[in-house]
Amino acid sequence: MDSDPLAHLRQQIDALDSELVALLGKRLAVTKQVGEIKSRIGLPIYVPVREAQLLQKRRAEAEALGLSPDLIEDLLRRIMRESYQTQHVRYQCTKPDLGKVVVVGGDGALGSVFVEMFERSGYQVEILEKEDWHRAQDILSDAGLVMISVPMKLTEQIIAGLPELPEDCLLVDITSTKTGPLEAMLEAHKGPVLGLHPMFGPDVSSLVKQVVVVCNGRMPERYQWLLEQMQSWGAILNESTAKEHDDAMAFIQVMRHFCSFVYGAHLAGENPPLEQLIQFSSPIYRLELAMVGRLFAQSPDLYADIIFNNKDSVALLRRFQQRFNAALEVLESGDKGAFIKEFFHIGQWFGDFAKKSLVESKKLLLKADDDRA
Repeated sequence: MDSDPLAHLRQQIDALDSELVALLGKRLAVTKQVGEIKSRIGLPIYVPVREAQLLQKRRAEAEALGLSPDLIEDLLRRIMRESYQTQHVRYQCTKPDLGKVVVVGGDGALGSVFVEMFERSGYQVEILEKEDWHRAQDILSDAGLVMISVPMKLTEQIIAGLPELPEDCLLVDITSTKTGPLEAMLEAHKGPVLGLHPMFGPDVSSLVKQVVVVCNGRMPERYQWLLEQMQSWGAILNESTAKEHDDAMAFIQVMRHFCSFVYGAHLAGENPPLEQLIQFSSPIYRLELAMVGRLFAQSPDLYADIIFNNKDSVALLRRFQQRFNAALEVLESGDKGAFIKEFFHIGQWFGDFAKKSLVESKKLLLKADDDRA
């Protein structure tokens, strides 16, 4: 009897794993060619229908072979994510006659992302920073697109201080509030105007599946090319009015970030052993803790601007405080029935999204388990 009865089987597994790595290498080479062709003929890097069809077919094949369809889908999604990254090299320029793109604040974290994307698409790009402002008139005089990417508290001031732009120049901002900046741009410039809010941070590896909120300003036919350009980068565009956007951001950004801030402040004040909290936490709680920790690894100025600059922040958070206090009173009274009744009521409000969230979170938790050493 062999000293290790599993040795032969392990050798087979090692050989099969090597074959799998070689196949992935071949697939990667093909996807690089796909990216080159997409760039040449102007196809978007991300095509949702194609991805959905591919996953559906592979799931059916997996089921026929007695494999877990979920396993195959998870594996393919990870592989496709890598494929998108290999295709993130260059893109077709949707408006080659545009002229110069000027990104005001282009050396900043998010501004630099757009500088890179425009450069990858073949545009002539120039950055305008505060030390260049004495040359702003010359830099902007022949611009086809001016993008404002400065701290939120400075956005409207910078827009108001712009020199006169060429009449056909497109003026765009990418700040996280829209009503004020959009009004400022419409006042400062007589040509096409567009408000954008990229719902991602500067640490994204590409724009594939990243959401950008689009708030129309003036002359939409004159900036359709930019929307098409962002779609070619793989971005998902969602249209909204400026008011609808700002109302939603009070919940999506302000409330979420403020609650994370308070959660972090409470932990710091109570001073429990953080490493022990991490070790004792199940994947879902580690993810929640990671989302809080992530906040404090970023710019405090950015999050202060997001929270302080939304006019609805205080009223919304006061209502949240009232509901927190009401829930605490139920706990103090020991009324489990009232708690369960409210729990069901909230669950009905979430509807099918609650069940969908349960399924999606399970996938995230499996990934969190895989990453744990």
